[in-house]
Amino acid sequence: MEVVNRLSWVTGGPQGSGVDTAANIFAKACALGGLYLFGKREYHSNIKGEHSYFSIYVSEKPVRAHVDYIDMLVVFDAETLFRHARNVVSDGVVVYDTSIEDTNIDDVSTLDRRRRDELTSLLSSNSLEGTARGMLKLLEMQGARLYAIPCHDLLQDIASRRNEPSLGKLTRMVNIMMLASSLALLEYDQQILANAIRHVFKAKKSIADLNVDAALYTYNYTKAKYVNEDHGIKYRLSAREPMHDMLLMQGNQAVALGKIVAGCRFQTYYPITPASDESEFLEANEILNGRGSVVVVQTEDEIAAIAMAIGAGLAGARSSTSTSGPGFSLMAEALGWAGMNEVPVVVTLYQRAGPSTGLPTRHEQGDLLFAIHAGHGEFPRIVLASGDIEEAFYDVVRAFNYAERYQMPVIHIVDKAIANSIIVCKEFNPTLVKIDRGLLVDSVSVDTSASASTLNITTPMDGSYLRFKLTDDGVSPRVRLGTPNAIFWNTGDEHDERGHITEEPDLRVRMMDKRMSKLDLVLKEVSGDEQAIMHGYRSDATVISWGSTKGAILDAIDMLKANDGIDMNFVQVRMLNPFPSARVSSLLEGTRLLIDVEMNYSAQLARLLRANIQRDPDYHVVKYNGRPMSSSEVYEALKGIIKGSIKGKRVVLRHGV
Repeated sequence: MEVVNRLSWVTGGPQGSGVDTAANIFAKACALGGLYLFGKREYHSNIKGEHSYFSIYVSEKPVRAHVDYIDMLVVFDAETLFRHARNVVSDGVVVYDTSIEDTNIDDVSTLDRRRRDELTSLLSSNSLEGTARGMLKLLEMQGARLYAIPCHDLLQDIASRRNEPSLGKLTRMVNIMMLASSLALLEYDQQILANAIRHVFKAKKSIADLNVDAALYTYNYTKAKYVNEDHGIKYRLSAREPMHDMLLMQGNQAVALGKIVAGCRFQTYYPITPASDESEFLEANEILNGRGSVVVVQTEDEIAAIAMAIGAGLAGARSSTSTSGPGFSLMAEALGWAGMNEVPVVVTLYQRAGPSTGLPTRHEQGDLLFAIHAGHGEFPRIVLASGDIEEAFYDVVRAFNYAERYQMPVIHIVDKAIANSIIVCKEFNPTLVKIDRGLLVDSVSVDTSASASTLNITTPMDGSYLRFKLTDDGVSPRVRLGTPNAIFWNTGDEHDERGHITEEPDLRVRMMDKRMSKLDLVLKEVSGDEQAIMHGYRSDATVISWGSTKGAILDAIDMLKANDGIDMNFVQVRMLNPFPSARVSSLLEGTRLLIDVEMNYSAQLARLLRANIQRDPDYHVVKYNGRPMSSSEVYEALKGIIKGSIKGKRVVLRHGV
């Protein structure tokens, strides 16, 4: 049976060989053809050589996560075949460059010994040689259809046709040629492919022209040789009417765009994976079409990065810094200084696998408790976690609003999975963005007869301004540094209302109460859906989670309903500090079976549930191998729990290449 516009497509190769370029062109071609997709990028922490790959799931309906299985594997090096072959479905498609056929498993030095031994044993047990040819034969025995593309010969043809002999050595074009072959087999519009290539290489017309030429030549070769009435491929991609209100968006770009729209005008960073891409995107787009600019500063280290961002916040700018776990560790002391001095600053925390350097380019949700407790002593901070790329854009604006409304640091948690995934989603709507700068005061008057307002406040005749004035709700009027008649002091020590250092015990209590009481105000004023939200209808079986597991969970729940008739709902906790105890307890009313799903070893959200609402989940589904959760494995885990085939309270997911 023909499968149209539903495909799991994977390509891979050595780091630096053009894997990302090929995948981005494929994604752009699908988006130009009116299709939805979810793409996941996986790469090593070295610059060049190790295996990287890109998986893209395409559909006519919105896609929220990747799947484990592969319908079409596009291979231009032997390691990609060896690593991913076992995930190709029985009637899947493998498109490969003929040059890999004689590669022996033992010759692929970047394969670890355990994997090499497993593959050798697998092939030997099927009486096959330990080469790429043997692996291809095994796939064919299992029902896959193989399509060989002689890229070297085609490159020579292209070079001869263009009368440019040197082109025959341009092996870096093989990725584009293999991509073109896959789209030819899928019978996708070649003009859309050409448009996608031109878009990706839009800054280099001559390179775009060359790649279009190579792609179309290979496309036509593949179509002429393999595509006929009985070619046997059941998968096909068919372009639809383009969706004019849709975007092809990567996660770190969405965060950067959110900062621009939110009015962020000062961003600091020290290079670290996966956070740096966001700042680099801001640097490339820092001039805002006549509406000012974003100052982006690469600092000497993360301590300087947060200190400069805090300084900009004191000066009245909306400021932020972006980092990952190791960098956030260095920011902890300055974070406490911002808390003590009630400075609005946003820290975008891109989680990756730890501890220490950990897995620098891999995914995890291990920083939740650290984000909530980082820094010595006690001070208020808001911790907000986004579940997907669209949420990340709008949550950035919320983060800045919270920071200024409540005058405290806000830690906006995203992660490697969100940063490096791509989706087709609805255009972001700036009209939904409302800027709230809180009690930011424009001027201070010494006229004691003047009435206070959000734009003008009074101060005693001696000119001493009460920056940390004790108020009923804990929020004091705030001015920019240098505001006339508004002299105050900032210090890391405890202080009085003017900012002068004090160790007086009663005043210490009053100042601590002032700062910490703002957390109660946050829970009172922030809407329920911004604290925690239920997806689906009330059920006696509930999944609870936070962050980027959202897409895999929602897709898995849909699969349970469609395939097994099982109804579940999903409670997504969006604000992790202050913890919305009342809201979460309300959403869990009537839940008999509670399943916690997280990307960390110790089920950190579950620890917050025990501490704040005295409820322990019945099951923990966790993953910590550095690869994001797929909808496939979440589905299998939830189904196993519901049907009683899983023993014990803890399920560890392990899929990933």
